[in-house]
Amino acid sequence: MSRGSNILRLAGAAAAAGVLTAAIALPAIGGAGAMFVGASEELNLKPEDLKEPPLAEKTEILDANGKQIAQFWDQYREVIPLSQVAEVMKTAIISIEDYRFYEHGAIDLEGTVRALAKNLQAGGVAQGGSSITQQYVKQVLLTSATTDEEKAKALEASYARKLNELRYAMAIEEKYTKDEILEKYLNIAYFGASANGVEAAAKRFFGVPAAELDLAQAATLAAAVQDPNRTDPNLGKQQRARLLERRNVVLNRMAELKKITPEQAAEAKAKKLGYKGTELPGGCGVSRYPYYCMYVRAEVLNNPVFGKTKKQRTQLLNRGGLRIRTTLDPKMQRAAESAIKKHVHASDRPVASEALIEPGTGKIKAMAASRTYGNSKKKNEMSYNVVADAAHGGGIGFQAGSTFKTFTLITALKEGMKINDGFSVGAGYRAPGYSTFKNCKGENIGDPSHTVTNDEGSGGFKSLQSGTWGSVNTFFMKLEERVGLCDTIKTAKSLGIKRADGLPLLEFSTFTLGTNEIDPVTVANAYATIGARGKYCEPMVVTQITDRYGKVKKYDPTCKQVLDPEVADATADVLSGVFTKGTMRGVGGIGRPAAGKTGTTDAQATAWFAGFTPDLAGAVSIGDPRGAQKYKLNNITIGGRYYGSVFGASVPGPIWKDTMLAALKGVEATPFRPINSSRFGGCGRGCAPVQPDRVDPDELSDVQDDDFTLADPPGGR
Repeated sequence: MSRGSNILRLAGAAAAAGVLTAAIALPAIGGAGAMFVGASEELNLKPEDLKEPPLAEKTEILDANGKQIAQFWDQYREVIPLSQVAEVMKTAIISIEDYRFYEHGAIDLEGTVRALAKNLQAGGVAQGGSSITQQYVKQVLLTSATTDEEKAKALEASYARKLNELRYAMAIEEKYTKDEILEKYLNIAYFGASANGVEAAAKRFFGVPAAELDLAQAATLAAAVQDPNRTDPNLGKQQRARLLERRNVVLNRMAELKKITPEQAAEAKAKKLGYKGTELPGGCGVSRYPYYCMYVRAEVLNNPVFGKTKKQRTQLLNRGGLRIRTTLDPKMQRAAESAIKKHVHASDRPVASEALIEPGTGKIKAMAASRTYGNSKKKNEMSYNVVADAAHGGGIGFQAGSTFKTFTLITALKEGMKINDGFSVGAGYRAPGYSTFKNCKGENIGDPSHTVTNDEGSGGFKSLQSGTWGSVNTFFMKLEERVGLCDTIKTAKSLGIKRADGLPLLEFSTFTLGTNEIDPVTVANAYATIGARGKYCEPMVVTQITDRYGKVKKYDPTCKQVLDPEVADATADVLSGVFTKGTMRGVGGIGRPAAGKTGTTDAQATAWFAGFTPDLAGAVSIGDPRGAQKYKLNNITIGGRYYGSVFGASVPGPIWKDTMLAALKGVEATPFRPINSSRFGGCGRGCAPVQPDRVDPDELSDVQDDDFTLADPPGGR
């Protein structure tokens, strides 16, 4: 009796009894010896449950309106129901892979016996005999393998693997209907060109969803699953030629089975392959909003809420099939982008960046920069998130300059000073002694040898109002001396201020002048806290996550009251004068209640503007990422305009203004709460505004301020 006949008898016994008990000798896979299975051994062919982990699916990042702005994937796949697959695709894959799929059980006995007999004659594996159910099992084992050993075992050419697949396939056939099995197979199958599942393959190969595949396209995809690496059209002409040849085999088979007519087959075979290679964009580099995307990605990867370990969080992001709804407002994003583009060119060496945050929620509404994101030095691209801190893909940030004077102002108001209170200052300030300033460890850090000066040399009597409006350095050094350096630092920290590089804040006497490097998101959120009447909210970008099963998890703002609301009101009252009587008066306001502060560092290394309304806060920075202290903003052309020196009101202020005008268009203006004049002085509800009686308007700068910071603060870095 021939070996093929023995196999027929043995297979028949297996099908009838579920076990194989006869003694057989099978050729060793890939060798010349023999693999023996004794008559005393039982090859258990009883169904065995298969663990089916969720398929790796792409994760989508959505804006606040639900429109996709980015996607992440480890395996590009879009799981779809069978109803969304074209009938011709179902017919093509069944015709070439398992034409008796709807007739047999877990094993196609005829096909398996035929393949085994041919393999015995060949002395190896010459022909496959797997049913679609078996192929599905193999794909599950392969995609769920986490080690190289497990992957090799899932792919090994052995009868032992085949027997295991049969056990699992029998259980799958008992668990699901044929349509359900076909749906699962089409979603898990790899088609080549990085496309997993029929929907991704249809889009990748032809730029259409699986529901719209025509005969030639369906036959091409059905052809691709046999050996997707050998026929990967993305690899070159040779692979495309193999795929075309295999496509025609599929068409011939469909005609042979009378699923299509010979004429239809001939017409389809006459067509070119038609591979489009549609991009399957993934990651932030291809997102329209790369800086915002990077922030979202970092939030997911760094937040334990999304998984205990970073590895788990990465897998969730890249394989979890999530739909992540964010706070990004497309209108506000366009406003920021347009304003920046108007004032700073992408080709300029200095880079401008802006963050917009909603007071009272911490929702980041927009993140924009003048340069595109990427690694090309030739294109002047940014390789990191210049709008955010290092924890969110950013760099070291820029010194924030006189935007920090606001924290000293707040501290003074907290400690009982009124907005008209003040003192006389000179053109220079020198600490009286080493003990004049103490850091939060109680250490003396005053430097009597260092003199802080004003840009314009202005001195005289300054109140909290006029000193802020003119951004007078010597006034704020004296004010910080009075209220305490550590108290000022604590105020800043309570509003979320931290260094962009993640290191502790530098606690030098010049803290009030903004010697720390900060990012726009952090500064914008601190000012949003004032706009929210002292309610600090952690910056947030994720509002809702829908998992692959449709389960929705919503995320609420995390907020706490950090300032007395009346102190915040008084701060807003003072800062609103910056537009009418201070460093921004040459730029002007935005036609609604607004407050803010300019910032320019020593010798114009960087420039800032941070401002807010009760509805929206924003911070704009500009500096040279090659090194702000080395490449300063003097005698420079930015946005096609020459500047002798760049101040906070020169570029950042106009960007902020143009952004706000567009971002808040159509939004009803919310007024600030009136200052409590009995507590802080000034003009409260029902009184007419008056000029402070001890301020000389001539001392106020026209469009520049007396902002000043140190390249190397006293005491080293």
